[in-house]
Amino acid sequence: MRNTITVMNAKGGVGKSTLVLALAETLATYHGKSILVIDADAQASISHLLVRQPQLEAAQSGGRTIVDYLIGAVLKESTASWREFVLADVSDVDDARSIALMPSDTALTLFEREVSKGEHESRLRKTIGAWLAEASSSFDIVLIDSAPGLSVLTECFLREASFYISPTKPDLISTRGLKFLREFRERDPQMGFAENLGVVINMKDVLSAQDEQFDQWLRQQPQNRCFRQSIPRVGALQATGFISPHPRSYWAKYPGETGDHLRHLTLELVGRIEGEALEADQPEEVSGARAKRSEGKMKSMWGALKERRVQ
Repeated sequence: MRNTITVMNAKGGVGKSTLVLALAETLATYHGKSILVIDADAQASISHLLVRQPQLEAAQSGGRTIVDYLIGAVLKESTASWREFVLADVSDVDDARSIALMPSDTALTLFEREVSKGEHESRLRKTIGAWLAEASSSFDIVLIDSAPGLSVLTECFLREASFYISPTKPDLISTRGLKFLREFRERDPQMGFAENLGVVINMKDVLSAQDEQFDQWLRQQPQNRCFRQSIPRVGALQATGFISPHPRSYWAKYPGETGDHLRHLTLELVGRIEGEALEADQPEEVSGARAKRSEGKMKSMWGALKERRVQ
């Protein structure tokens, strides 16, 4: 099943981890999807967003992170299953009980140095490929929060995942990260690469004429495959960095238009995943007809989701 997605931009500071959090919680709450979030960034931002501090510190000190799994599988060649390092039932949204997390730790950077020093890149990629293949059959969607730049681990996920999504701010520096990633993808095509699922225009200032100009400029480039729904910079999304000590509703965390924007985005995301997963098996005329049906299906799903809105 083609359902593994790495989320990255070569440029940092584009709201990547916050977007992964929002996608995971929306997909779980409103689409009923089981989600595995893999924190592949040494900053461990998504781990801090999904898990309360005592639980995360216990996992890190107890050897239950992506670092511990990869050290065992790649450097020590152990046979431990990746499932032993996954934390189930994370998130502070009471309806998002189907999210699991492979947490990260700052030692991930040291692990990558050891991989490069010992020339273990091929074993790392093989491990990542086998892991994602197993995870894809255990979860509806796998979201990988990859670090910015192109480290050895980020490259492995880009080459082994089914798809990649690139969030970007609508500004010059952030969009240069998209160009860098596109150029990297075009190198060594025989090595394989994830398929571009699309660009999410993120952290947009709706009152800024310059942001709107960059938004339109990005959409005029077909290779970006921009999602129709951009995500504004709003206080509600900035506040997701503070995990609640008690469970809360989805609407308490993503109120009003914020939740509407996220559900529009995930409707299109699910449609693209389902469409791209079948594309290689269908002739062009069938693909076009399916795309029209998918559009109608998305509109019907949106109407159904609006009826489920929690006041």
